Amino acid sequence: MAKPSTSWSGENWDRDQQTFFCGRRLSSFLYAPYLLFPRCRKRTVDRPPRAFPNTPDTAARMSSRLARSAGLIGAATMASRVLGLLRETVLAALFGAGYAMDAFNVAFRIPNLLRDLFAEGAMSAAFVPTFTRYLTQRGRDDAWRLGNVVLNALVLVTSIAVTIGAIFAHTIVAAFAPDYAAVPGKLELTTMLLRIMLPFIGAVAVSVAMMGMLNSLHRFFGPALAPAMFNVATVAAAFAIVPWMPRLGWPPIAGIAIGTLLGGAGQVLIQWPALRREGWRYRPVFDLRDQGLREVLATIAPGTLGLAAVQVNVFINTVLATGEGTGAVSWLNYAFRLMYLPIGLFGISIATAALPDIARHAVAADAGAMRRTISSGLRMMLMLNVPATVGLIVLARPIVSLLLERGRFTPADTAATAAALMWYAPGLLGYSAVKIASPTFYALGNSRTPVIASGLAVIANLALNLTLVRVIGYRGLALGTAVAAVLNALVLLWLLRSRLGGLDGDRIARAFAGITLASLVMGAGVWAVEHWLERWLPGSSTMVRAVRVGVSIGAGGALLLAMARVLRIQEFEEALRRVTRRAGGGA
Repeated sequence: MAKPSTSWSGENWDRDQQTFFCGRRLSSFLYAPYLLFPRCRKRTVDRPPRAFPNTPDTAARMSSRLARSAGLIGAATMASRVLGLLRETVLAALFGAGYAMDAFNVAFRIPNLLRDLFAEGAMSAAFVPTFTRYLTQRGRDDAWRLGNVVLNALVLVTSIAVTIGAIFAHTIVAAFAPDYAAVPGKLELTTMLLRIMLPFIGAVAVSVAMMGMLNSLHRFFGPALAPAMFNVATVAAAFAIVPWMPRLGWPPIAGIAIGTLLGGAGQVLIQWPALRREGWRYRPVFDLRDQGLREVLATIAPGTLGLAAVQVNVFINTVLATGEGTGAVSWLNYAFRLMYLPIGLFGISIATAALPDIARHAVAADAGAMRRTISSGLRMMLMLNVPATVGLIVLARPIVSLLLERGRFTPADTAATAAALMWYAPGLLGYSAVKIASPTFYALGNSRTPVIASGLAVIANLALNLTLVRVIGYRGLALGTAVAAVLNALVLLWLLRSRLGGLDGDRIARAFAGITLASLVMGAGVWAVEHWLERWLPGSSTMVRAVRVGVSIGAGGALLLAMARVLRIQEFEEALRRVTRRAGGGA
């Protein structure tokens, strides 16, 4: 394979690396991640899911169960997202927002699009309800067989896709980033990185199927930790592989691509023991006529389309940003990664915890229980994501500066990334609500509605982006995507309300109004504290920036809780009671 001509040299790389690491050579860095899973209680008999009697405290018990599950997922996701922030910090310091990072982001966006659709969308929406039904109605042996059939089918399909993608990689990159051809070597570098990372698709597809099986068994913590392996491998590669690339005649960024591939394999390996403890054993079963497989495949295609809006819109952003000059792709990517932290912690955690229960309620045709679960999930999401949205807008620049501004990531990159983050943030509620609403339709056997809503969101995003990018540049791409996400969520929730005969709308509206008011007061307080700290605690060291951000967030949290108490917001009161009960050793 021909090596692309680039603007870096091995000599410059060694010098810059020594500058970033304060003169310490870390080419012999050893990284040994140890992730501990709680030992799962072994089951020896098949048991149907516990039924919830129609009693006055049913909603409270279901809300508590959802909160516990979401809390476990949130804790594991927090670990993964913290490692993700470390990953972005390392990449920003080593590569900044320049030539190589733009090439990597475009190359990774193609397999990452499929990863996001599978990992946090279509695969779970298609596989979990079917696997749950097999567990409930046919027992574990049949469910394990279905799992193996699906795993083997995924390996076959993704292998074909990877082969085709590798053959036509140059054509694919040229189609999605035509402006890269004007920069010597940039198109070739992007093509090379894409070929390295394409097998990542297959590893993640298998990982997500394993995750779906464990989630159906209400094993949430371990699967939620699996994505952390992607971040661990990337950070390890930055220290252990990247320094060797120039000596081998390869660009340093290729080491990050190799780390990405290793991270995908790690996600599979880390879930394997947990599944074996549940009784699963891998079998090379290929049966394309299997009824369960056909049900899953029949749902995956519309499921991918139904959950694709956010990721397709981000992909469109990447394509359009390639024409906005060097750095625009990276600024948008860094901003989206930071915005995705609360989505992963709150939106995806709540949706993942709720989906198995929603699927069981659908099997039992219990619309009332389904409404209660969805309402609880939405209100919990609002309680966490509305303050997060306000916080990201108010503290965008300090957060980006603290996490990314070092090495090759300049103050100008900080300002540009913070601007994109501010415009992305309003879409946070839309992104999270879609994670709950869209899979519910698939659990109900309705794959058409999410597809239509997703298609409308993509069309709206494209129209908004093409208009706004002419007005406010790359920032318009972030704003258009945020508006499209909110529209997608509103359409889905309105249709879901009609389908279920209501969603406890009055209670959700009251919660939204109270939480929004409390969050706005919090935002004003955070803004005042942050500006006061800039005057009285000047400086640009990492410690000073961390103190300013930490104090601002702490003050905001205290003010938010105080406002929640004044406004008597029920969701906060319930959360505080649970925390107090656990702190006191209660059940």
